[in-house]
Amino acid sequence: MDKLEKIREMIRKFDKDREWQKFHSPKNLSMALAAEAAELMEIFMWLSDNQLKQLPEKFPERLQNAREEIGDIFLYLVRVAEVLNIDLFDAVFEKFSKIEQKYPIEKSRELSRLTSET
Repeated sequence: MDKLEKIREMIRKFDKDREWQKFHSPKNLSMALAAEAAELMEIFMWLSDNQLKQLPEKFPERLQNAREEIGDIFLYLVRVAEVLNIDLFDAVFEKFSKIEQKYPIEKSRELSRLTSET
């Protein structure tokens, strides 16, 4: 059993034991996912770029909080994908293919160079 399947089973059992499946509509799960993403953003709010580079040494509690929020985000993402019967890996590969087409290497490098000069 791979790690993702183990996580899916863990979530299914957790939800079933608490009778929470009825609350896990795509709407509710996507809203919970957005709320968790906002909690992750809040951890970094008001930190300078220099402070962010020093996160492990100077702000270990924020790094631990980020780790927990990323876990929450992933759990909701796995659950909403399962409810919608979407294969996460297929979705990632499909989206990445579109991103590669939208941002070809040369055009993207050119834009990156232009924006770093300003």
